[in-house]
Amino acid sequence: MARLVENPDLAFRLARAIVSDIALYNQDKVAEGIKEDSIFELMEEELAEGREHFYSRVSPDMTNRDHLFEKAIVDVMIKQAGKIESNIW
Repeated sequence: MARLVENPDLAFRLARAIVSDIALYNQDKVAEGIKEDSIFELMEEELAEGREHFYSRVSPDMTNRDHLFEKAIVDVMIKQAGKIESNIW
């Protein structure tokens, strides 16, 4: 079994990579979710699967573990979708 990530910087990079893959393979859903202001509902299953993968690789003792994954969602999926027309912005 692989060692769990215990470094917050490495954990954040892992979270960003996971969210980046989710966004890449679901570009149409991301665009629709941003346009309709339903990104979290529309991507619920994919984000839950990504979060589960992240948790399986990162030490449960790490403080702010939840925050790191949520920040990655905003940094990678939401901010990069800023060019999409939406009532959100």
